[in-house]
Amino acid sequence: MEKKVILVTGGSGLVGKGMETIIKSDKREDEDWIFLSSKDANLLSKEDTFAVFEKYKPTHVIHLAALVGGLYAHLGNNCDYFRSNVKMDDNILEACHQNKVKKLVSCLSTCIFPDKTSYPIDETMLHNGPPHPSNAAFAYAKRMMDLQNRKYNEEHGCMFTSVVPCNVFGPHDNFDPLHAHVMGALINRAYEAKKNGTTFEIWGTGAAQRQFIYNLDLAKLFIWVLREYQEVDPIILAPDEVDE
Repeated sequence: MEKKVILVTGGSGLVGKGMETIIKSDKREDEDWIFLSSKDANLLSKEDTFAVFEKYKPTHVIHLAALVGGLYAHLGNNCDYFRSNVKMDDNILEACHQNKVKKLVSCLSTCIFPDKTSYPIDETMLHNGPPHPSNAAFAYAKRMMDLQNRKYNEEHGCMFTSVVPCNVFGPHDNFDPLHAHVMGALINRAYEAKKNGTTFEIWGTGAAQRQFIYNLDLAKLFIWVLREYQEVDPIILAPDEVDE
């Protein structure tokens, strides 16, 4: 039986921790799982990235690591978000290629979809128009992963693919008001309002609709993609509307 060595970048984050929890009860005999954090390697460095691949010699990679943040964090920092994510993603893809990794599954984001679009959204609409300007740099950086996946497949036969999860929440979320995503930010705001006896205020008109998925549920789907999904085309991971 050939052993699979599965390297997970961003292993200490919301999705990575969810995956680590699920694997404790769903680990197969032919799989060794390694969960990396930023303490293990600086993935912005090509040298560090290639060194960690040399150390663990992965056969499969799940790439979750990214420079991420909420609305506040993106405002005024779009250039840094673009450059850092493009550099990190390029290091991972090239390391996978050079080390003959059999499969790479990368994590994109719902913000990659066009700002002006029709609903329901599907995977074919990813590049149909510019994303929302508030986080356009991060969105374009993540779109580039889809492009790179396709080109590595066309030119080198690499099995590189990606998933597009809807908004994630759960244990190990980030509740910092400057860096949290919507659910973490709302939980923090509700907590602070309760603690201080102040009004729990939510911005917006109330007309916007968002999809959410629990990180343990997303982890199960991610593991299925790694084991079973054999397409380069990205796949959306979200609950069915009838189940919401």
